[in-house]
Amino acid sequence: MIIQKTENSRLSEFDPNNFSFGSTFIDHMVICEYENGKWGDVKLVPYGPIPFTPAMMGVNYGQACFEGMKAYKDKDGQVFLFRPEKNFERINKSATRLAMPEVTEEMFLDGLKALVDIDRNWIPQGEGMSLYIRPLIFATEEALKARVANKYMFAIVATPAKSYYSEPVSVKISDHYSRAANGGVGSAKAAGNYAASFYPTQLAIEEGYEQIIWTDDATHEYFEESGTMNVFVRINDTIYTPPTSEKILDGVTRDSFIQLAKKRGIEVKIEPVAVKTVVEAQKNGTLKEVWGVGTAVVTTVFQALGYEGVKLELPRLSDDESYAAILKKDLTDLQNNLSDDSFGWRVVVEKDVLETV
Repeated sequence: MIIQKTENSRLSEFDPNNFSFGSTFIDHMVICEYENGKWGDVKLVPYGPIPFTPAMMGVNYGQACFEGMKAYKDKDGQVFLFRPEKNFERINKSATRLAMPEVTEEMFLDGLKALVDIDRNWIPQGEGMSLYIRPLIFATEEALKARVANKYMFAIVATPAKSYYSEPVSVKISDHYSRAANGGVGSAKAAGNYAASFYPTQLAIEEGYEQIIWTDDATHEYFEESGTMNVFVRINDTIYTPPTSEKILDGVTRDSFIQLAKKRGIEVKIEPVAVKTVVEAQKNGTLKEVWGVGTAVVTTVFQALGYEGVKLELPRLSDDESYAAILKKDLTDLQNNLSDDSFGWRVVVEKDVLETV
């Protein structure tokens, strides 16, 4: 790995109690270029702009995918990644679906550890605080030709993160727009998936909702995801979540919630979730809660579901009653080294890791 440390750290300007998630970036980034059929040297360099032209193929033809993951700092200052191997597996799955070259495990994991180590002082401490990390791959060849590109870049950037979406939100059950279709790229974390979701979400906001529950493209009769999250439904004391497929992203937080629920002895059913079943459960009082999970938000609880022009209110449960709150605490305690890690999910980022990569 080639290391170029910044000479102008911005850390002194960073206020961990007052910053903007997603637009405050740490001092360094990782980049690696692909050309002539192979990846070059991994470089850790000062964060900043990279020169590209409007003819870059990633912009014109959409060959771009990314991951979302976090690093955490415990009360003693020790730093952890959380299940990074899952993100490594998924970024390559996305790359393959978009006809882009896979990255190596060494590039991905060593790059992550080196970046988190050199900028560990950027990681805020405290409840809900973390460093959000964005690995990505995109086509960089300068050519207006509708074909697979010959040049790519792998990069890792990061931004300090704090809790958001802490209040319950209202979501509209989509009866027209879909996030993904059979044979499409729904199971890939493709950049274009997010662009396509913005317009329907804007329409839902105009109707008084904060987010959308996406339904299947063929019939709109089954839940798939919610916004940029996987979705969970609790009817009585059973949790339901749709199975992953070529339309539904295999979320790391989703899988963690499932395993944590099973550890607690909570019944989890991974099966299609029918809109009618959820609506009927709301009407007869057996629908206890619906929530979304994802890396950035961890958990977002829904207070109402919009369906056929009607807002269906959901119960307001205490943290002791809510499976969403209980499992969120289980997960965040594990991530922040506040509980035993029986799963082996925490990965320590040792200090001075740059000396070994």
